[in-house]
Amino acid sequence: MIKFGVAGNSKSFYDEGYTQTLEAGKWCKDRGIDVFEYSFGRGITLNEKTAKAIGERFHAEGVELTVHAPYYINLANPDPEMIQKSYGYILSSLKKVKDFGGKRVVVHPATQGKMTREAAVELMLQNAKGLVEVLDREGYAEGYKVCFETMGKMAQLGTPDEIIKVCCLDDRFYPCVDFGHVNAREQGVLKNAANYNTLIQKMEDFLPKHKVFDMHVHFSKIEYGAKGEIRHLTFADQNYGPDYEPLMEIFHRKGMSPYVICESDGTQAEDTVAMKKYFFSL
Repeated sequence: MIKFGVAGNSKSFYDEGYTQTLEAGKWCKDRGIDVFEYSFGRGITLNEKTAKAIGERFHAEGVELTVHAPYYINLANPDPEMIQKSYGYILSSLKKVKDFGGKRVVVHPATQGKMTREAAVELMLQNAKGLVEVLDREGYAEGYKVCFETMGKMAQLGTPDEIIKVCCLDDRFYPCVDFGHVNAREQGVLKNAANYNTLIQKMEDFLPKHKVFDMHVHFSKIEYGAKGEIRHLTFADQNYGPDYEPLMEIFHRKGMSPYVICESDGTQAEDTVAMKKYFFSL
């Protein structure tokens, strides 16, 4: 079944006087929000005891937790020591999602650096294969999903084609399609249902159906420039896309069941509810 969620706490959560994520499970449940994505983008400092307490509170409310791994993971780094650090960040994120009682970790795959695009992609794929061995060795052999995200800046690896290549390497590797990132990188390409359908059909052509239908999704409107993504916006913005309605229509028509996480700037709860209401109105 499709699930709708938020990336972190919205402005309204704090405006209503709440201060701790421990309180966010019931807050989300009361608004019909199914998933909460906990970000460790700037590093993992949450201890095991607190993580398990958060997981128990959310579980009691029927709200699922997912994790966003640190932003500085780079599987195209030419330094082997730095690759080991990236593996460590992914493993630490998996440990946290395990403490939460969840199953999904979102990962930014890599940056191009000074290499050619082709060389950087090849190195990323090589190190992603190495990650498979690390996951097996560390006890994450099954049940977990490492969701590689499509990226919004030209200098980052993570086009839909590149994410497909990574996700072909292992059963645990799933796409996290950030439609705002795709739209920003491609200068506003997602204008209607046909554009969305082309992207999803490409995924279906190269990945197993269950990976596409159960994909992870990030969604927000994003301002962009010549180099791609600039900043996240809210659904109220009228200058930049993409719009969510055509995507919800495709999810409904195809019978897809992704996790749809809203990353709007401060209004993620309200915008998530808008997407969910529209989907179930179809």
